[in-house]
Amino acid sequence: MTERILTLGELNRATLARQLLLERASFGPLEAIERLVGLQGQVHNAPYIGLWTRLQSFQRADLTRLLEHRQIVKATLMRCTLHLMTADDYVLLRLALQPALSRALHPFFARQTNGIDSDQFAALVRVYIQEQPRTGVELRAKFAEFFPGIKNLAHMGDGIRAHMPLVQVFPSGTWGFTGRPAYTEASSWLGRPLAAPEVGLRHLILRYLAAFGPASVRDIQAWSGLTRLQGAIEELRPELRTFRDEQGSELFDLPDAPLPSAERPAPVRFLPEFDNLLLAHADRRRVVADEYRPFVFIGNAGVRGTFLVDGFVHGAWKIERTPASATLVIEPFEPLSDTVRQDLLSEGERLMRWVSDGAETFEIQFSALPVKGL
Repeated sequence: MTERILTLGELNRATLARQLLLERASFGPLEAIERLVGLQGQVHNAPYIGLWTRLQSFQRADLTRLLEHRQIVKATLMRCTLHLMTADDYVLLRLALQPALSRALHPFFARQTNGIDSDQFAALVRVYIQEQPRTGVELRAKFAEFFPGIKNLAHMGDGIRAHMPLVQVFPSGTWGFTGRPAYTEASSWLGRPLAAPEVGLRHLILRYLAAFGPASVRDIQAWSGLTRLQGAIEELRPELRTFRDEQGSELFDLPDAPLPSAERPAPVRFLPEFDNLLLAHADRRRVVADEYRPFVFIGNAGVRGTFLVDGFVHGAWKIERTPASATLVIEPFEPLSDTVRQDLLSEGERLMRWVSDGAETFEIQFSALPVKGL
């Protein structure tokens, strides 16, 4: 049987539907984060804005309460980056991600520690961290105490978090948090053991497809940081449906997952920095045109806040503050129609009123178009 070919527009609308970006959802942040399989959280306020843009009546206190009650955790997860994830998903998926975490940081860890057994050190840290939550500064200091003579300690905290299931304790991850995050052992914080890797891997793949499919094996690997997933996909193949994209790549999906028409209207949306919509596929053209990538992915500085027009990234945004006011700066990558500019102004005003709680004056301005070729 010839597999159906999905166009770029169909892939775009399928992903937006599953990412709650075609229409705002009526449920709460716990269910939203579960459906999204986490929200990237390098920037403390970003997950809040990511939920605001996806939910009908989201309030910041709703997410803060979930973090405080340990229903949501902040930890190093997919692609060895910080995410907010439901506690249930963390318990289920964390050990399945361990190979990606170890591979990302083990070479650096081993090189800097002159062959020190990372498992040995993890055991020592476990005793130390069970006394009370520890900051990265404290973990690096303890490392230096255990193993004097190590010169480069800058990334030792990252190495520890890659080898041990640690979570950041409340109030880290909350709106406006500016302190040093403290870490503790996940199983102790959540009061339950973590699921076996083989159990978690199956769920990881199926949950990814529900949130980001249809997708290729390369897409799943790009999102998770795991490699060599073809075998795991083959085991699941009888449960999945398959398609091809316009380049001929095989795509996998859940049998009952939504596939809206490419003609389905897609409203303008503001996405926060590091939003997973932009990072969850090896082929990012389903949301970001190749020519716009240099304006969005800015090397070590990160992934900019962006806005969608007709489902695709058409520009970036940021909030500039002074003691007296705030300005939403909208940076289009191409000329915008008057209708789109008005839609962005209306949505931008909603964003600014939500961010400020009406407590500060604000304005919205469009910046000049970027110079091509830079």
